[in-house]
Amino acid sequence: MGRYILQRVALGLAILVVAISALYAFMISLPGDPTTVLLGPRATDEMRAIFSERMGLNKPLPVQIVEFWGRVLTGDLGEDVLRNRPVATPVFEALPFTLVLILTSIGWSATLGILLGAFSAAYRNSLIDRVTGVLSVAMLAAPSFVVALWSLLIFAVILNWFPAIGAGERGNLADQIHHLVLPSFAIGLAWVGYIARIVRASMLEVMGENHIRTARAFGLPPHRIIYRYALRIAVLPAVSVLGVGVGGLLSSAVFAEIVFARPGIGRLIYDSVITRNYPVVMGSMLVAISFFVLCTLVADVVNAMLDPRLRTSKQS
Repeated sequence: MGRYILQRVALGLAILVVAISALYAFMISLPGDPTTVLLGPRATDEMRAIFSERMGLNKPLPVQIVEFWGRVLTGDLGEDVLRNRPVATPVFEALPFTLVLILTSIGWSATLGILLGAFSAAYRNSLIDRVTGVLSVAMLAAPSFVVALWSLLIFAVILNWFPAIGAGERGNLADQIHHLVLPSFAIGLAWVGYIARIVRASMLEVMGENHIRTARAFGLPPHRIIYRYALRIAVLPAVSVLGVGVGGLLSSAVFAEIVFARPGIGRLIYDSVITRNYPVVMGSMLVAISFFVLCTLVADVVNAMLDPRLRTSKQS
């Protein structure tokens, strides 16, 4: 197990380095002069040159990438050139809001999706199965930004059940949860349908395996066979999807944080890209991609713990 985890950690670090380096090169190669955006059209050539040197844009691209990783290894994410503060300050101020939004969304959607998928497979080809299938496809087909806009219009504006903007009063947990309902619903709804379809398909496959037939032959209760023996294996594909799905939720969180005017890492990246604040963009993306790689690693480890065959197949 330890060897398997080390292999996954090494792969995750390699993915992180390649992804961030490629993103840095892509961002620097974008057309337009960032110093003009930051300083305005009236800035002199001397001011642009000083600002470009301060951001390190006057050096060759490979040198910039090496220096960026050199700073990261020392724990320095760079300097926010607009506000003269470390990049880590706005990044780690915004990160908790996004983490709470993502974990809440994936938590309720995964729980409901697994239950719906297992329930649908248990009553295969019944009316319940058909209704569950229609609802799953409908939820899967709804884009998160459309759900965000309609939920804002219906539940916040028309019915006035939930607040429309903000993240709640600091220190008031009930108010923060109240503000969290609509954004988490908007970005988690599609995942209910996605996970339900995956679990249903996996459950139907598992229910035909030999160990399930043996359990039935011994006269075990159907609910015990389904929820103790079949679901444990059937949930493995959903666990893998959830690990990768964090990346999708990060992108969906951008829309939710903009529509509902919530602070968060997605909105910070969006604002920084608009203003060409490259250090904040790279610091934010480094933290976001690191979180994505970590979630994928956790999903792989959980899968290996639930199914030892994965460990032996990866090491052979």
